[in-house]
Amino acid sequence: MKQIGRMGWAMTGLASVFAVPGHADVLKDSDLTLGLRNFYYDRDFKQTDAPKSRVGSWSQGFDAQFKSGYTEGPVQFGLDAYGQYAFRLDGGGGRGPDTVLPYDDSKGRPVQEYGRASLAAKMKFSNTQVRVGEHRPMLPVAYYDDSRQLITTYEGATVESKEWAKLTLNAGRFWKTATRESSDREDIYLFGDTPAQSSDGLNFAGARYDFPPAFNTTYYFAQLENIYQQHYAAAAYTWAMGGGYTLKSDIRYYNTQDEGAKRSGDLDNRSIGFMTALNKGGHTFTAAYQRMSGDDAFPLLNGYAPQPFLVNWSTIAFYKAQERSWQARYDYNFAAMGLPGLKLMTRYLRGTQIDRGPGLSDNVESETNVVMSYVIQSGPLSGLAFEGRNIKVKTRYGADFDENRLITSYTWTFW
Repeated sequence: MKQIGRMGWAMTGLASVFAVPGHADVLKDSDLTLGLRNFYYDRDFKQTDAPKSRVGSWSQGFDAQFKSGYTEGPVQFGLDAYGQYAFRLDGGGGRGPDTVLPYDDSKGRPVQEYGRASLAAKMKFSNTQVRVGEHRPMLPVAYYDDSRQLITTYEGATVESKEWAKLTLNAGRFWKTATRESSDREDIYLFGDTPAQSSDGLNFAGARYDFPPAFNTTYYFAQLENIYQQHYAAAAYTWAMGGGYTLKSDIRYYNTQDEGAKRSGDLDNRSIGFMTALNKGGHTFTAAYQRMSGDDAFPLLNGYAPQPFLVNWSTIAFYKAQERSWQARYDYNFAAMGLPGLKLMTRYLRGTQIDRGPGLSDNVESETNVVMSYVIQSGPLSGLAFEGRNIKVKTRYGADFDENRLITSYTWTFW
Protein backbone atom coordinates (compact mmCIF):
# COMPACT_ATOMS: atom_id res chain seq x y z
CA MET A 1 0.00 0.00 0.00
CA LYS A 2 2.86 2.40 0.75
CA GLN A 3 4.32 1.77 -2.71
CA ILE A 4 0.94 2.44 -4.38
CA GLY A 5 0.61 5.62 -2.38
CA ARG A 6 4.04 6.86 -3.44
CA MET A 7 3.32 6.07 -7.08
CA GLY A 8 0.03 7.95 -6.86
CA TRP A 9 1.85 10.90 -5.34
CA ALA A 10 4.31 10.88 -8.24
CA MET A 11 1.51 10.76 -10.81
CA THR A 12 -0.14 13.72 -9.11
CA GLY A 13 3.19 15.52 -9.31
CA LEU A 14 3.39 14.79 -13.05
CA ALA A 15 -0.04 16.30 -13.61
CA SER A 16 0.96 19.35 -11.61
CA VAL A 17 4.16 19.81 -13.57
CA PHE A 18 2.37 19.96 -16.92
CA ALA A 19 -0.44 22.12 -15.57
CA VAL A 20 1.58 25.06 -14.29
CA PRO A 21 2.89 27.99 -16.36
CA GLY A 22 6.29 27.36 -17.87
CA HIS A 23 5.60 23.69 -18.47
CA ALA A 24 6.87 24.08 -22.04
CA ASP A 25 10.42 23.97 -20.68
CA VAL A 26 9.63 20.58 -19.16
CA LEU A 27 9.15 19.17 -22.66
CA LYS A 28 11.63 21.35 -24.53
CA ASP A 29 14.50 20.37 -22.25
CA SER A 30 13.49 16.71 -21.91
CA ASP A 31 15.17 13.70 -23.46
CA LEU A 32 14.00 10.18 -24.23
CA THR A 33 16.39 7.25 -24.72
CA LEU A 34 16.10 3.50 -25.16
CA GLY A 35 19.02 1.34 -24.09
CA LEU A 36 19.34 -2.04 -25.83
CA ARG A 37 21.45 -4.82 -24.34
CA ASN A 38 22.03 -8.31 -25.69
CA PHE A 39 23.61 -10.36 -22.91
CA TYR A 40 25.13 -13.85 -23.13
CA TYR A 41 26.29 -15.36 -19.85
CA ASP A 42 27.88 -18.77 -19.22
CA ARG A 43 29.45 -20.03 -15.97
CA ASP A 44 31.16 -23.46 -16.08
CA PHE A 45 31.82 -24.94 -12.63
CA LYS A 46 34.98 -27.00 -12.37
CA GLN A 47 34.68 -28.88 -9.07
CA THR A 48 33.33 -32.42 -9.25
CA ASP A 49 30.62 -31.95 -6.58
CA ALA A 50 29.00 -28.83 -8.06
CA PRO A 51 25.16 -28.83 -7.74
CA LYS A 52 25.04 -27.70 -11.39
CA SER A 53 27.89 -28.15 -13.81
CA ARG A 54 26.84 -25.10 -15.81
CA VAL A 55 24.52 -22.11 -15.50
CA GLY A 56 23.82 -19.29 -17.88
CA SER A 57 21.43 -17.68 -20.32
CA TRP A 58 21.10 -15.46 -23.37
CA SER A 59 18.71 -12.54 -23.13
CA GLN A 60 17.69 -9.24 -24.69
CA GLY A 61 16.99 -6.24 -22.50
CA PHE A 62 15.52 -2.76 -22.88
CA ASP A 63 15.94 0.28 -20.65
CA ALA A 64 13.68 3.24 -21.53
CA GLN A 65 14.35 6.54 -19.78
CA PHE A 66 12.38 9.78 -20.06
CA LYS A 67 13.97 12.73 -18.27
CA SER A 68 11.99 15.93 -18.24
CA GLY A 69 13.28 19.45 -18.06
CA TYR A 70 12.15 21.81 -15.32
CA THR A 71 9.39 24.35 -14.96
CA GLU A 72 10.31 28.02 -14.66
CA GLY A 73 10.62 29.94 -11.43
CA PRO A 74 12.86 30.00 -8.36
CA VAL A 75 11.61 26.53 -7.37
CA GLN A 76 11.43 24.26 -10.41
CA PHE A 77 9.73 20.90 -10.89
CA GLY A 78 10.10 17.93 -13.22
CA LEU A 79 9.42 14.22 -13.50
CA ASP A 80 11.40 11.28 -14.87
CA ALA A 81 9.98 7.93 -15.97
CA TYR A 82 11.74 4.59 -16.38
CA GLY A 83 10.86 1.21 -17.84
CA GLN A 84 13.01 -1.93 -17.94
CA TYR A 85 12.11 -5.17 -19.71
CA ALA A 86 14.00 -8.33 -20.74
CA PHE A 87 13.17 -11.63 -22.37
CA ARG A 88 15.07 -14.89 -22.53
CA LEU A 89 16.43 -16.02 -25.91
CA ASP A 90 18.05 -19.22 -24.62
CA GLY A 91 19.03 -20.91 -21.36
CA GLY A 92 16.04 -23.06 -20.47
CA GLY A 93 15.66 -26.31 -18.56
CA GLY A 94 18.61 -28.15 -17.08
CA ARG A 95 20.37 -25.05 -15.78
CA GLY A 96 20.03 -23.49 -12.37
CA PRO A 97 19.73 -19.85 -11.25
CA ASP A 98 22.31 -17.76 -13.10
CA THR A 99 22.18 -14.32 -11.32
CA VAL A 100 20.87 -12.74 -14.55
CA LEU A 101 17.24 -13.83 -14.98
CA PRO A 102 14.66 -14.67 -12.30
CA TYR A 103 14.41 -18.42 -11.79
CA ASP A 104 11.11 -20.32 -11.74
CA ASP A 105 11.63 -23.23 -9.32
CA SER A 106 8.31 -24.83 -10.28
CA LYS A 107 9.38 -25.12 -13.93
CA GLY A 108 13.08 -25.64 -13.31
CA ARG A 109 14.16 -22.87 -15.64
CA PRO A 110 14.63 -19.09 -15.86
CA VAL A 111 11.49 -17.07 -16.57
CA GLN A 112 10.71 -16.17 -20.15
CA GLU A 113 10.40 -12.43 -19.48
CA TYR A 114 10.40 -9.86 -16.68
CA GLY A 115 10.42 -6.11 -16.21
CA ARG A 116 9.42 -3.13 -14.10
CA ALA A 117 8.48 0.55 -14.40
CA SER A 118 8.91 3.52 -12.06
CA LEU A 119 8.83 7.30 -11.70
CA ALA A 120 10.93 9.95 -9.99
CA ALA A 121 9.60 13.39 -9.15
CA LYS A 122 12.26 16.08 -8.88
CA MET A 123 12.53 19.61 -7.60
CA LYS A 124 15.39 22.08 -8.06
CA PHE A 125 16.20 25.39 -6.45
CA SER A 126 19.50 27.19 -6.94
CA ASN A 127 22.13 24.38 -7.04
CA THR A 128 20.15 21.91 -4.93
CA GLN A 129 18.05 19.03 -6.27
CA VAL A 130 15.49 16.87 -4.47
CA ARG A 131 14.32 13.54 -5.94
CA VAL A 132 11.59 11.15 -4.82
CA GLY A 133 11.13 7.81 -6.59
CA GLU A 134 13.59 5.67 -8.55
CA HIS A 135 17.31 6.17 -7.99
CA ARG A 136 20.42 4.67 -9.54
CA PRO A 137 22.94 5.80 -6.94
CA MET A 138 26.72 5.67 -7.17
CA LEU A 139 27.48 6.27 -3.52
CA PRO A 140 29.86 4.65 -1.00
CA VAL A 141 26.81 3.51 1.00
CA ALA A 142 24.51 2.35 -1.85
CA TYR A 143 25.39 1.51 -5.45
CA TYR A 144 23.25 0.49 -8.41
CA ASP A 145 24.10 -2.71 -10.31
CA ASP A 146 24.54 -2.56 -14.08
CA SER A 147 26.57 -5.77 -14.38
CA ARG A 148 23.86 -8.14 -15.65
CA GLN A 149 20.68 -7.52 -17.69
CA LEU A 150 18.22 -5.32 -15.78
CA ILE A 151 19.65 -2.71 -13.44
CA THR A 152 19.35 -2.83 -9.66
CA THR A 153 17.59 0.35 -8.53
CA TYR A 154 16.43 1.92 -5.27
CA GLU A 155 13.23 3.69 -4.30
CA GLY A 156 13.58 6.61 -1.95
CA ALA A 157 14.08 10.33 -1.44
CA THR A 158 17.39 12.20 -1.76
CA VAL A 159 18.79 15.70 -1.78
CA GLU A 160 22.03 16.77 -3.46
CA SER A 161 23.45 20.24 -2.92
CA LYS A 162 26.29 22.02 -4.70
CA GLU A 163 25.66 25.46 -3.25
CA TRP A 164 29.29 25.92 -2.30
CA ALA A 165 32.13 25.64 -4.81
CA LYS A 166 34.06 22.38 -4.57
CA LEU A 167 31.68 20.94 -1.91
CA THR A 168 29.00 18.33 -2.74
CA LEU A 169 26.50 17.31 -0.05
CA ASN A 170 24.22 14.27 -0.27
CA ALA A 171 21.56 12.93 2.07
CA GLY A 172 18.54 10.68 1.73
CA ARG A 173 16.61 7.58 2.59
CA PHE A 174 16.01 4.45 0.50
CA TRP A 175 13.07 2.30 1.58
CA LYS A 176 12.89 -0.24 -1.26
CA THR A 177 15.16 -1.93 -3.75
CA ALA A 178 14.53 -3.77 -7.04
CA THR A 179 17.37 -6.24 -7.53
CA ARG A 180 18.89 -7.12 -10.89
CA GLU A 181 17.03 -10.44 -11.25
CA SER A 182 13.59 -9.42 -10.02
CA SER A 183 10.47 -7.64 -11.25
CA ASP A 184 9.47 -6.72 -7.70
CA ARG A 185 10.51 -4.08 -5.21
CA GLU A 186 11.30 -5.34 -1.75
CA ASP A 187 12.52 -4.11 1.60
CA ILE A 188 16.27 -3.82 2.10
CA TYR A 189 18.12 -6.55 3.99
CA LEU A 190 21.57 -8.09 3.88
CA PHE A 191 22.72 -10.51 1.20
CA GLY A 192 22.51 -14.01 2.65
CA ASP A 193 19.63 -13.12 4.99
CA THR A 194 15.87 -13.48 4.44
CA PRO A 195 13.13 -10.85 3.93
CA ALA A 196 12.06 -11.53 7.52
CA GLN A 197 15.28 -9.76 8.58
CA SER A 198 14.66 -6.67 6.46
CA SER A 199 15.16 -3.08 7.56
CA ASP A 200 12.64 -0.25 7.45
CA GLY A 201 15.06 1.83 5.41
CA LEU A 202 18.60 2.99 4.67
CA ASN A 203 19.37 6.54 5.86
CA PHE A 204 22.55 8.31 4.80
CA ALA A 205 24.37 11.63 4.61
CA GLY A 206 27.74 12.52 3.21
CA ALA A 207 30.03 15.12 1.71
CA ARG A 208 32.86 15.37 -0.79
CA TYR A 209 35.26 18.30 -0.95
CA ASP A 210 37.62 18.92 -3.87
CA PHE A 211 40.87 20.73 -3.12
CA PRO A 212 42.18 22.04 -6.45
CA PRO A 213 43.86 20.92 -8.45
CA ALA A 214 44.17 17.22 -7.58
CA PHE A 215 43.09 16.26 -4.04
CA ASN A 216 39.66 15.29 -2.68
CA THR A 217 38.22 13.88 0.53
CA THR A 218 34.91 12.10 1.19
CA TYR A 219 32.94 11.13 4.29
CA TYR A 220 29.58 9.28 4.53
CA PHE A 221 27.47 7.93 7.35
CA ALA A 222 24.75 5.34 6.77
CA GLN A 223 22.20 3.63 8.99
CA LEU A 224 20.41 0.51 7.81
CA GLU A 225 17.78 0.68 10.51
CA ASN A 226 17.98 -2.14 13.08
CA ILE A 227 20.83 -3.78 11.18
CA TYR A 228 23.97 -1.60 11.04
CA GLN A 229 25.63 1.79 11.24
CA GLN A 230 28.39 2.47 8.74
CA HIS A 231 31.11 5.12 8.42
CA TYR A 232 33.06 5.68 5.22
CA ALA A 233 36.08 7.96 4.80
CA ALA A 234 38.35 8.36 1.79
CA ALA A 235 40.98 10.55 0.22
CA ALA A 236 42.43 10.63 -3.30
CA TYR A 237 45.33 12.50 -4.85
CA THR A 238 46.44 12.75 -8.48
CA TRP A 239 50.07 13.70 -9.07
CA ALA A 240 51.15 15.06 -12.46
CA MET A 241 54.70 13.71 -12.50
CA GLY A 242 55.80 15.26 -15.76
CA GLY A 243 56.81 13.60 -18.98
CA GLY A 244 53.19 12.54 -19.56
CA TYR A 245 53.01 10.44 -16.37
CA THR A 246 50.26 10.77 -13.76
CA LEU A 247 49.91 8.84 -10.52
CA LYS A 248 46.56 8.59 -8.74
CA SER A 249 46.44 7.20 -5.19
CA ASP A 250 43.39 6.37 -3.06
CA ILE A 251 42.80 5.31 0.51
CA ARG A 252 39.29 4.13 1.53
CA TYR A 253 38.04 3.04 4.94
CA TYR A 254 34.75 1.50 6.15
CA ASN A 255 33.64 0.78 9.71
CA THR A 256 30.36 -1.15 10.04
CA GLN A 257 28.78 -2.19 13.35
CA ASP A 258 25.39 -3.67 14.31
CA GLU A 259 22.69 -1.37 15.67
CA GLY A 260 19.18 -1.30 17.07
CA ALA A 261 17.33 -4.62 17.05
CA LYS A 262 20.28 -6.28 15.22
CA ARG A 263 18.03 -8.17 12.81
CA SER A 264 21.12 -9.65 11.14
CA GLY A 265 22.69 -10.48 14.49
CA ASP A 266 26.02 -9.18 15.71
CA LEU A 267 27.97 -7.40 12.99
CA ASP A 268 31.57 -6.21 13.16
CA ASN A 269 33.55 -5.31 10.05
CA ARG A 270 36.26 -2.83 9.20
CA SER A 271 37.81 -2.49 5.77
CA ILE A 272 40.77 -0.46 4.60
CA GLY A 273 41.92 -0.30 0.99
CA PHE A 274 44.84 1.31 -0.81
CA MET A 275 45.01 1.74 -4.58
CA THR A 276 47.47 3.48 -6.87
CA ALA A 277 47.36 3.82 -10.66
CA LEU A 278 50.18 4.97 -12.93
CA ASN A 279 49.14 6.31 -16.35
CA LYS A 280 51.07 7.33 -19.44
CA GLY A 281 49.50 7.57 -22.86
CA GLY A 282 47.23 4.57 -23.38
CA HIS A 283 48.80 2.56 -20.55
CA THR A 284 47.50 2.36 -16.96
CA PHE A 285 49.09 0.12 -14.33
CA THR A 286 47.12 -0.34 -11.09
CA ALA A 287 48.02 -2.01 -7.79
CA ALA A 288 45.67 -2.37 -4.81
CA TYR A 289 45.63 -3.89 -1.35
CA GLN A 290 42.60 -4.44 0.87
CA ARG A 291 42.23 -5.80 4.41
CA MET A 292 39.07 -6.90 6.20
CA SER A 293 39.09 -6.78 10.00
CA GLY A 294 36.53 -7.74 12.62
CA ASP A 295 34.48 -10.88 13.11
CA ASP A 296 32.33 -10.60 9.97
CA ALA A 297 32.41 -10.10 6.23
CA PHE A 298 31.68 -6.72 4.69
CA PRO A 299 27.85 -6.43 4.57
CA LEU A 300 26.32 -6.39 1.09
CA LEU A 301 22.69 -5.50 0.39
CA ASN A 302 20.18 -8.03 -0.96
CA GLY A 303 20.55 -9.01 -4.57
CA TYR A 304 24.34 -9.01 -4.12
CA ALA A 305 24.31 -5.24 -4.63
CA PRO A 306 27.84 -4.18 -5.61
CA GLN A 307 30.10 -1.89 -3.65
CA PRO A 308 32.90 -0.88 -6.05
CA PHE A 309 34.21 1.65 -3.51
CA LEU A 310 35.97 -1.43 -2.12
CA VAL A 311 39.23 -1.28 -4.07
CA ASN A 312 39.21 -5.00 -4.87
CA TRP A 313 35.55 -5.31 -5.79
CA SER A 314 35.12 -7.92 -8.53
CA THR A 315 33.00 -10.98 -9.37
CA ILE A 316 33.77 -12.70 -6.04
CA ALA A 317 34.36 -9.33 -4.35
CA PHE A 318 37.08 -10.27 -1.81
CA TYR A 319 34.95 -9.07 1.11
CA LYS A 320 35.03 -12.11 3.42
CA ALA A 321 35.83 -12.02 7.13
CA GLN A 322 39.53 -11.35 7.86
CA GLU A 323 40.42 -11.48 4.16
CA ARG A 324 43.61 -9.87 2.91
CA SER A 325 43.58 -9.29 -0.83
CA TRP A 326 45.73 -7.65 -3.47
CA GLN A 327 45.28 -6.77 -7.13
CA ALA A 328 47.52 -6.16 -10.13
CA ARG A 329 45.79 -4.61 -13.13
CA TYR A 330 46.69 -3.35 -16.59
CA ASP A 331 44.52 -1.23 -18.92
CA TYR A 332 45.28 -0.14 -22.45
CA ASN A 333 43.33 2.38 -24.53
CA PHE A 334 44.06 1.69 -28.20
CA ALA A 335 43.21 5.31 -29.06
CA ALA A 336 46.91 5.87 -28.37
CA MET A 337 47.60 3.67 -31.42
CA GLY A 338 45.00 5.41 -33.58
CA LEU A 339 42.18 2.94 -32.79
CA PRO A 340 39.69 4.95 -30.72
CA GLY A 341 36.93 2.94 -29.07
CA LEU A 342 39.01 -0.21 -28.51
CA LYS A 343 40.06 -0.98 -24.91
CA LEU A 344 41.69 -3.83 -22.99
CA MET A 345 41.61 -4.59 -19.26
CA THR A 346 43.26 -7.52 -17.55
CA ARG A 347 43.85 -8.11 -13.83
CA TYR A 348 44.68 -10.71 -11.22
CA LEU A 349 43.33 -10.66 -7.66
CA ARG A 350 44.18 -12.95 -4.76
CA GLY A 351 42.69 -13.17 -1.27
CA THR A 352 44.10 -15.07 1.72
CA GLN A 353 43.46 -15.68 5.44
CA ILE A 354 39.68 -15.93 4.93
CA ASP A 355 38.05 -16.96 8.21
CA ARG A 356 35.65 -19.88 7.62
CA GLY A 357 34.67 -20.26 11.27
CA PRO A 358 35.89 -22.00 14.44
CA GLY A 359 37.90 -25.14 13.85
CA LEU A 360 38.14 -24.63 10.07
CA SER A 361 41.29 -23.78 8.17
CA ASP A 362 41.47 -20.47 6.33
CA ASN A 363 40.34 -20.19 2.74
CA VAL A 364 42.26 -18.78 -0.24
CA GLU A 365 40.70 -17.49 -3.46
CA SER A 366 41.83 -15.87 -6.70
CA GLU A 367 40.27 -14.29 -9.78
CA THR A 368 41.60 -13.47 -13.24
CA ASN A 369 39.79 -11.12 -15.63
CA VAL A 370 40.34 -10.31 -19.30
CA VAL A 371 38.00 -7.76 -20.88
CA MET A 372 37.99 -6.45 -24.46
CA SER A 373 35.55 -3.76 -25.53
CA TYR A 374 34.91 -1.72 -28.65
CA VAL A 375 32.55 1.16 -29.42
CA ILE A 376 31.94 2.10 -33.06
CA GLN A 377 32.96 5.74 -33.39
CA SER A 378 31.23 6.96 -36.55
CA GLY A 379 28.78 6.09 -39.28
CA PRO A 380 25.21 4.80 -39.04
CA LEU A 381 26.18 2.36 -36.24
CA SER A 382 28.04 4.96 -34.17
CA GLY A 383 27.71 4.16 -30.46
CA LEU A 384 27.15 0.42 -30.93
CA ALA A 385 29.29 -1.27 -28.25
CA PHE A 386 30.69 -4.79 -27.93
CA GLU A 387 32.28 -6.37 -24.87
CA GLY A 388 33.80 -9.77 -24.21
CA ARG A 389 34.67 -10.73 -20.63
CA ASN A 390 36.43 -13.86 -19.37
CA ILE A 391 36.57 -14.58 -15.63
CA LYS A 392 38.42 -17.44 -13.94
CA VAL A 393 37.91 -18.12 -10.23
CA LYS A 394 39.81 -20.60 -8.08
CA THR A 395 39.34 -21.32 -4.35
CA ARG A 396 40.83 -23.71 -1.84
CA TYR A 397 37.37 -24.41 -0.37
CA GLY A 398 34.45 -23.47 -2.59
CA ALA A 399 33.37 -23.08 -6.20
CA ASP A 400 35.91 -22.94 -9.03
CA PHE A 401 34.51 -21.70 -12.33
CA ASP A 402 35.25 -20.21 -15.73
CA GLU A 403 32.81 -17.54 -16.85
CA ASN A 404 32.27 -15.84 -20.19
CA ARG A 405 30.09 -12.84 -20.97
CA LEU A 406 29.35 -11.38 -24.39
CA ILE A 407 27.49 -8.06 -24.40
CA THR A 408 26.24 -5.93 -27.27
CA SER A 409 24.67 -2.62 -26.33
CA TYR A 410 23.31 0.49 -27.98
CA THR A 411 21.45 3.56 -26.77
CA TRP A 412 18.86 4.99 -29.13
CA THR A 413 18.22 8.69 -28.56
CA PHE A 414 14.77 9.80 -29.69
CA TRP A 415 15.31 13.46 -28.77
